[in-house]
Amino acid sequence: MTDTLETPGLAESSGAASCCAPKTACCSTPAPKWSWKAIPGQKYLFSTWAIVLGVPLLVLILDQPQFVSFVSFAVRAFLGTLPYIAFAVALIAWLKAAGAEAYVGKAFEGRETVAICLAALFGGLAPFCSCEVIPFIAGLLAVGAPLSAIMAFWLSSPLIDPPTLLITAGALGWPFAIGKAVFAVSLGLFGGAAVALAMRAGIFANPVRSGSVASGCGCGASPQTGRPVWMFWRESVRTAKFGAELKANAGFLIKWLALAYVLEAALVTYVPADLIASAVGGGGFGSIVISALVGMPAYLNSYVAPPLLAGLMDQGMGTGAAMAFMIAGAVSSIPAMAAVWSLVKPSVFATYLGLGFAGAVLSGVIFQLVV
Repeated sequence: MTDTLETPGLAESSGAASCCAPKTACCSTPAPKWSWKAIPGQKYLFSTWAIVLGVPLLVLILDQPQFVSFVSFAVRAFLGTLPYIAFAVALIAWLKAAGAEAYVGKAFEGRETVAICLAALFGGLAPFCSCEVIPFIAGLLAVGAPLSAIMAFWLSSPLIDPPTLLITAGALGWPFAIGKAVFAVSLGLFGGAAVALAMRAGIFANPVRSGSVASGCGCGASPQTGRPVWMFWRESVRTAKFGAELKANAGFLIKWLALAYVLEAALVTYVPADLIASAVGGGGFGSIVISALVGMPAYLNSYVAPPLLAGLMDQGMGTGAAMAFMIAGAVSSIPAMAAVWSLVKPSVFATYLGLGFAGAVLSGVIFQLVV
């Protein structure tokens, strides 16, 4: 590590050398993790990219008439998320090159309750689906924001936004739309508070999965001022760090979100929305639980769900079951779960799913009783 201290342009940044130096372990780019082992000592048989490319190829071979619509859906969905990916990747790279990770994380110290409340409220206004929110979650994890606030935003953001509120009101009425908005913020607050209590008990000390976009370290703050070096381009090592982070993080997020949208296209193409919705008809507590269970892995976005559920409610589906299905489906789905799995450790992933399921069931029960 001593050779890195003599690097030109680092006269001010000796404290940053340990994490800016290309040879350090904390900044090395991890080898890609694949899904199933093949021959011992070699790469795994199927990588994420193999699945991303292989699924459309299977559609082309086995169901050629659906190929164009399948690929078009996945590409359109991915391109819609691309601006968010670009913003998140650039922000993470800038913060790490400037040495602002710990600095930004400290801004939340002593303000966790306020951060949870703001995250839940902002999540209710942010127009992100369960996949589009992933780049922002990665950014928050990277700068050391408290997991409790991240969970609050993570749970509330996909549930409601102004356009979804109006669409839901038009199809299901204002009581349903307002109820969903209230449950969205409440679920964020509930999830944030639960994670905060767990963290105080020593759980989730290190929630980030090793090798994810949110792991690793950046350059340190200036040893002279103790503050981040925002104009990182004045130092060659920080500039190199920015480029390395930009490349690595872009590749990571693009890979996993591409997988998410390919899985989403498969669900939309081969699992009709009306078939999913019709499986959760009926009323009572049992139907609420079943609706939440079916809704979580299914993909039925907030624009498609309201008119379908309106028709099912006309046929006798309970309002509580409809609310539980809508919330569970918005919080998580198979595409979103694939991306979430890549960012956090299994314990955090399981907590996210558990909070989403519990919140959906409680929302359905409360709405059934009130309405």
